[in-house]
Amino acid sequence: MEAKFFRFLKIVGVGFKARAEAEGRLLYLKLGYSHEVELTVPPAVRVFCFKNNVVCCTGIDKGRVNQFAAAVRSCKPPEVYKGKGIMYTDEVIKKKEGKRSK
Repeated sequence: MEAKFFRFLKIVGVGFKARAEAEGRLLYLKLGYSHEVELTVPPAVRVFCFKNNVVCCTGIDKGRVNQFAAAVRSCKPPEVYKGKGIMYTDEVIKKKEGKRSK
């Protein structure tokens, strides 16, 4: 399968990891929950993990690649106070300031 479309996801957070198994057909995510999140990859998409905090979704159909990348991102979307979570590599998170104590 020749991959034409790519979507890179960056995982930020202490102990957050990803691993791909079964030739890019299964994606396991450790996101601070009591269990691993297991995602099955659709047929037109492949998943590769560079290091353990960068996930690459590739495929020949742009819509399916982006839809699967959005499904992965929705498992732990980036939060605005600390910036932890799963985000696209080209995404910019505008951080908020916390409460001020007197």
